[in-house]
Amino acid sequence: MPPEKKQAAPSAPHPFGARRMPDLLHGHIWNKLLVLALPIAASAMLQQLFNAADVAVVGRFVEGAEHARAAMAAVGSNTPIINLLVCFFVGTALGATVLIAQCIGRRDHDGIRKAAHTGVMVGVLGGVGMALLGQLIVRPILDMMQVPADVLNPAELYLRIYLCGLPIILLYNFEEAIFRSMGDTRTPLIVLSCSGVLNVLLNLFFVLILKRSVDGVAVATVVSNAVSAAILGLLLCRGRGYVKLEWRHLRIDPAALREILRIGIPAGVQGMVFSISNICVQFAINSLNTVVMAASAAAYNLEVFTYCITSAFGQACTTIVGQNYGANQLRRCSRTLWVSIIFSGVLLGAAAWAMLSYGEELLALFNPDKEVVDIGMIRLRYILIAHIFSVFIEALTGYLRGFGFSLAPALCVLGCVCGTRFFWVYVIFPACPTFACIMAVYPVSLGLTALFIAAVCVVYQKHASSHSSLLSLH
Repeated sequence: MPPEKKQAAPSAPHPFGARRMPDLLHGHIWNKLLVLALPIAASAMLQQLFNAADVAVVGRFVEGAEHARAAMAAVGSNTPIINLLVCFFVGTALGATVLIAQCIGRRDHDGIRKAAHTGVMVGVLGGVGMALLGQLIVRPILDMMQVPADVLNPAELYLRIYLCGLPIILLYNFEEAIFRSMGDTRTPLIVLSCSGVLNVLLNLFFVLILKRSVDGVAVATVVSNAVSAAILGLLLCRGRGYVKLEWRHLRIDPAALREILRIGIPAGVQGMVFSISNICVQFAINSLNTVVMAASAAAYNLEVFTYCITSAFGQACTTIVGQNYGANQLRRCSRTLWVSIIFSGVLLGAAAWAMLSYGEELLALFNPDKEVVDIGMIRLRYILIAHIFSVFIEALTGYLRGFGFSLAPALCVLGCVCGTRFFWVYVIFPACPTFACIMAVYPVSLGLTALFIAAVCVVYQKHASSHSSLLSLH
């Protein structure tokens, strides 16, 4: 690697006269990584609380035990589909994060403006297109997932309402990506905290006061996301950090669009691959019974919080590496990777210990039925072991994305995760049709994926012996 090129500290004030953003190009890495990653993790957890609140409210407050189980299973059966959409949105938005971060490192203010406005337009137009397409294929998807007959109609209703909010949800993800590229992860966290509280209150209002079921909690989720998107949009229009959104600049710049899609589409596909493989696993879960479906939904809404930790450090790594790559500080990029792995592993270990220690009590918050709790604990044990490998997957992938190199990790995930899980569901599971058997696929598939992405990173590093070789990848 060439020696780092010294950069002058960014001058204050920043463009547009906005408040000073964190300086990710100088000083210690560990404290900057924590400042970025912890709010990202908290934000992701709050987003998951939207769905967790839906599951918990219908599980505990819908009248009648059978109706509550059916409503809980209906929301839970949609979780893999919703995650598929959200993972694609977040991944695609990472294209904007990387492009803007690299422009910040280069002090390319015109590039920052074009990338930010293009990202917002992609969010809105892409959301509208996906919402319309989604409405046409809702029932075929649920039929393909073999959702039981007693769950099918409420599951379809919940998903159709959620799809109506896709333009808002995708817009929010691109707005959040803009803030992250500047090193500001605190503002999205504050905004999401407010809308998260609103989501819970609206859930209770629709279910307890209006006596609604899955339709009420779906509307509450869409409204809460709309509030988040509106607030972030208003802040960006007023000028936050390097970016100020202006109506006259809202257009798609072809060069910026190409870069966003070149980086974002593979990242989005990688996220979708995880979700597609989870939908495949959900087929097997649905073939068992409604109790298992409810238990799996409850456990998922707990385990996802530990995954948020590893994902957050990967995304923070992307932002820091992106800015430093733009500033030609390659050694600092490498140090960011190792600090990300260490911090992510330590925090994941602590969270997993707490989750396993109090798992039964936490699962009972969703549904106090002992059978649901016991089955949910089986899932938690397997998944938390699997998340050890997620530490390496997310950090290495985030590191490579910071350079704009996102295709190879996506191919690794496609081959290892999808291939392994499809083989497991259609070959291993039929020979041993138990819930524990299907859960064992998670540590196996993630372990393989971590191994292959590590190999890709080693090969990449060998070819990245100079700054010019890094640029040749673009």
